[in-house]
Amino acid sequence: MKPAAFDYVRAESLEEALDVLAQEGADARVLAGGQTLIPMLSMRMARPSVVVDIMQLPGLDRIENAEATIRVGAAVRQRDVEQYANLVLSQPLLAAALPWVGHAQTRNRGTVCGSVAHADPSAELPLVLIALQGEIELRSWRRPRRVAAENFFTGIMSTVCEADEMIEAVRFPTARAGVGYAFREIGRRHGDFAIVACAAMADAQTARLAIGGVADRPMARDLPLPSDPGLDDALDAFAWDLEARGDLHATAEYRRQLVRRLGRQTLEEAARCRG
Repeated sequence: MKPAAFDYVRAESLEEALDVLAQEGADARVLAGGQTLIPMLSMRMARPSVVVDIMQLPGLDRIENAEATIRVGAAVRQRDVEQYANLVLSQPLLAAALPWVGHAQTRNRGTVCGSVAHADPSAELPLVLIALQGEIELRSWRRPRRVAAENFFTGIMSTVCEADEMIEAVRFPTARAGVGYAFREIGRRHGDFAIVACAAMADAQTARLAIGGVADRPMARDLPLPSDPGLDDALDAFAWDLEARGDLHATAEYRRQLVRRLGRQTLEEAARCRG
């Protein structure tokens, strides 16, 4: 198939991009890496009247350390973050998750913010953002605003981003001393979306586990440490609360069991990795 007709705007400034979004609203779509939007256009799952290309905008291609976070601009490709200097030290959870995001070829084109904007419940980058309690920076003509990751995703491919807004950047909190991080995933093949993905962090007193691929959005919960005898019951309750769905890839029962088993393994790895 080929896309329905649309106008194309290569924005030369952030102000121009925001002006188009303000005028067109829900009929406009932002194009960055295009790894999600282009297939959706081709299959006519998306039919915007105008596509706004932001990849050439100055300043959006930066990765910055700011306010104890790694701030990733809207035009930063996933591969750029994967190769960011000392990423494994500054944020090991993000470093562990990125090789699971699609394939090297798609990471060379796809953007971090584009994955977050698409909000697939099985995607790795929204899951990491939820686990770390990161933030999304939104921008419109009306105002800039920041939204906590746990408040950003509202359902399958659904977010609180309004029609005249775009993601300007996302912020991943940097690693904290004494905290261990771990990421594990099971899919049909490496590079596919996860059947279940787990992102965990643990310190000496508490643990946090985020799950993707089960509910209609990534979700996280504070849990007992692996040494606590109450962890298995807490994981079982979490697995049921996620209201797993069955599909052609896995049954709901299998997904619940992965939350229990893979979740424990991920938490145990995070606890072992505490610095």
